[in-house]
Formats: sequence, structure tokens, C-alpha cells
Amino acid sequence: MTIGVLGLQGDIEENVAATSQALQELHIDGSVDTVRYPEEIEKMDGLILPGGETTVQSTLAAIQRSLPVIKKRILEGMPVLGTCAGMIMLSKRAYDRIVGDTKQKLIGNLDIVIERNAFGRQNDSFEADLSISMLGKEAFKGVFIRAPAVSEVGKDVEVIGKLNNRIVAVKQKNIIGTAFHPELSGDSRMHRHLINMVLEFKNKNGS
Repeated sequence: MTIGVLGLQGDIEENVAATSQALQELHIDGSVDTVRYPEEIEKMDGLILPGGETTVQSTLAAIQRSLPVIKKRILEGMPVLGTCAGMIMLSKRAYDRIVGDTKQKLIGNLDIVIERNAFGRQNDSFEADLSISMLGKEAFKGVFIRAPAVSEVGKDVEVIGKLNNRIVAVKQKNIIGTAFHPELSGDSRMHRHLINMVLEFKNKNGS
């Protein structure tokens, strides 16, 4: 299998490393590629949209004409993990507590509304233990950096993680979105879960 990490800006190398570690731990023969262009994204079995500066990522992805291809591949069933800025890009609508509607270009497959910078700005970054049942009983260390929160979810969206009653992780069919950065946690379980989703997707498609 080949998993892509959208390589426009943000925690690209950290996600490549976390996915490579997860493949090794699962003893799966696979590769992790940094992708930017539509023709590269078309070839991937799974995709990670990393944390970073969401406005920059969205603008660059729009320039590269990558957004429609990501949207199409998700509709085809390709598993996707969006962390922090990546979850914002996947959402239907994003707003900021201070500036209001961000009017940024979004992919829109994930039926959620996002509040950007919900936990404060850069100097308000923190870590917290989270209970995410699909990853097992052991707490998952959430690394929150200028983190968003989910303020509304659609009927097909499963809430998989909360912090102080705020939604910080969701799953909708083949999409996982997290407000935190699993790639910075030192814990590969979220990336292993994505890989297992990719295996299921490939088996279903006979590839």
C-alpha cells in the first residue's frame, strides 16, 4: 500500500515518520509518499492532511488544483486522516471566534462545523490524556497547538474524542478528523488505525 501525506505545509515529516513507524509495527509492506499534485493523489491508497497553517494549506492546495481530487477520492472511499489544520480543511464550514467566518477554501466531505483556535493561540498549546475507545483502553496523549474544536456534527458523524465536553475527534465513514496532533504524540495507534482502514478499502476493491 501507499499512503500519501499532503506536502504543502505543516507537520509533513512528522506524519511520514509516524506512518512509517505504524507500518513497521503492523509488519505491513508499504510506503509513505509526500504528495502535492492531483495526479499523485490519484495513486494513493490513503491520505493524511497534516497539522499546520490551514489558510496557507488551503490556498496552496487550491493553486495546485488538489482540492477537487481529494474530494473525489474520499467519495470513492479512500481513507483520510486530517489532524488539526487537516480536519479544518475537510470540514463543511470553519469560523473563528474573533474574526467570524474564515471564507477559506474547504474540501467539505466531513459533515462538521469547526471553531478555529478554540483553545487559544500558540502560547496556549498543551497536552491532555484522551479516551478514544477505537484505539483501546489506554489513554491517548493529545497534543493541542492552536487547536480547533468541533461545534456541530452531522447525523453520520461519530464523536470519538472529547476534552472538557468539547469535541476534539470525529469519524465519518472513511474520514477521521482530530483537533490534536497524533503525529507528535509518540503513539502510532491513530496512524495504525488509518492503515487498517486502508487495508479494508483495498480488500473491498480487490487491489
